[in-house]
Amino acid sequence: MTAQADTPDGSPTASDGVSRRHALGLLGTAGAGAAVTPLLGAGPAQAAPLGAPALHRTADSAGAPPVQGLHLTFGADPRTQMTVSWLTDRPVTRPVVHYGTLEHGFGSGAPARTVSYVDGISGRTVYVHHASLNRLTPGTDYLYLATHEGATPDSGTFRTAPRGREPFTFTSFGDQSAPQVTWAADGTVALDANSTPATKDIVTGIEQVAPLFHLLNGDLCYANLDVDRVRTWNNFFTNNTRSARFRPWMPAAGNHEIEKANGALGLDAYQAYFSLPSTETDAELAGLWYAFTVGSVRVIVLQNDDNCLQDGGDHYISGYSGGRQLAFLERELKAARSSREVDWIVVAMHQVMISSSDANGADLGLRQKYGPLFDRYGVDLVLCGHEHNYERSLAVRGVVPGSETLTPRPVSQATDSIDTGMGTVHMILGGGGVSGTTNQKFFTDGTAKVITAVSATAGANGKRTSTYTKEEAVWTGVRDVEHPYGFAAFTVDPGRHAGDTTRMHVTYYNVNKPHGELSVFETFTLHRRRSDGHAERP
Repeated sequence: MTAQADTPDGSPTASDGVSRRHALGLLGTAGAGAAVTPLLGAGPAQAAPLGAPALHRTADSAGAPPVQGLHLTFGADPRTQMTVSWLTDRPVTRPVVHYGTLEHGFGSGAPARTVSYVDGISGRTVYVHHASLNRLTPGTDYLYLATHEGATPDSGTFRTAPRGREPFTFTSFGDQSAPQVTWAADGTVALDANSTPATKDIVTGIEQVAPLFHLLNGDLCYANLDVDRVRTWNNFFTNNTRSARFRPWMPAAGNHEIEKANGALGLDAYQAYFSLPSTETDAELAGLWYAFTVGSVRVIVLQNDDNCLQDGGDHYISGYSGGRQLAFLERELKAARSSREVDWIVVAMHQVMISSSDANGADLGLRQKYGPLFDRYGVDLVLCGHEHNYERSLAVRGVVPGSETLTPRPVSQATDSIDTGMGTVHMILGGGGVSGTTNQKFFTDGTAKVITAVSATAGANGKRTSTYTKEEAVWTGVRDVEHPYGFAAFTVDPGRHAGDTTRMHVTYYNVNKPHGELSVFETFTLHRRRSDGHAERP
């Protein structure tokens, strides 16, 4: 993966600003309304009028690649920073984002830096442009236009995170795939790997909820399984831009983001496509784990192939960080739990520590490495994918004494109102649209399986063989055995005063066949005491 800095003269000046009237004209009526109202299936912005020098710096637009796959991610401070990203299949000149508010117009601009990677199978180069928008106002709606020289601008809207404790909603799922056709190796038409109509329907569902941000818990598009990996990534962004241009989609890399010949870890494509608030100084590890705070919620995103046992990618990379990710995790957990401004700790990752499906199974490596840290610092919620079903645990803390598999120990049997100050709730949200669903594989005898070892070398299928040990699934809370597809929405109620009870109201939605309509599978509430009511923090 290589990075290319934008040319110095790409920075917009004050004279490049676009008026409020001009901004509305560029966005069109629907685009203007998106500043305060979510849009379903919004398309590209209207072409800029000829008298828009800020957007067209040359009269000759022939041959310029279009803006594709527009998507947002938070910067280090979601209250004041947002990154706008888009793709091209060729280099471009002066990529830039113009942004502002309905009240003040497009008075600000940010040049984009360009990152590229070469797909190791096809040899094709992909260019991704990331514009960092800084010094934004918390809790404010913004409009933006993304463009480069000679291209028709594309547009979107977003809302910055609030300042301090305020209510908001976020959503989550994993294991999506991409709902498109591709060319098979023999030249015939084929589907992207694991594609279903639900892969598209679930994006519409997210927009119906209209969260502040979305967590995508790994196995994004399964490009590593396709003949044309670049096309699959493009299909993924073409599908998701219907939502990701209006709200940040914050990803965790799963095992299917590990692609043959795409860098030492196989993660070059993932790292190029997303600009994430990573503090990692090693370029090879940048963006693979990161954290951010919205309101009173600290979200920590992990890359689990470093710490799990299972071999699930194009090559085996367990242990690749040499403990750096675990050190990051403990620093983040310690800081979050000692902060009087953070009430909730949410961990988003791909592979799982609990599962009662006869699919991948829980992973002992994660239990060994993450379990003691989650317990010590009182993690509230762990969101995963990997198993293509919906399941959640009881609140757990510690392990069942004498358990060979380090079976998580339930501290309460409550499933409707759960005190996460007592224990952590794990949720598997792997129904993002992938075809290989596993809700029909739940064990029915109260047991589960755990990967406790893998073979030293790969077997005939190219993967290290897993050794499984059965356990009593005493931690099982709720499972959806009937519906394969869905996502969860989390609405944070921060409470009214210091030391008050704060709540997280959770709704799990099914995305139903054949038309993709939503229905509510279940609702429940997590609660804990606010951290600002303690005289001393642990």
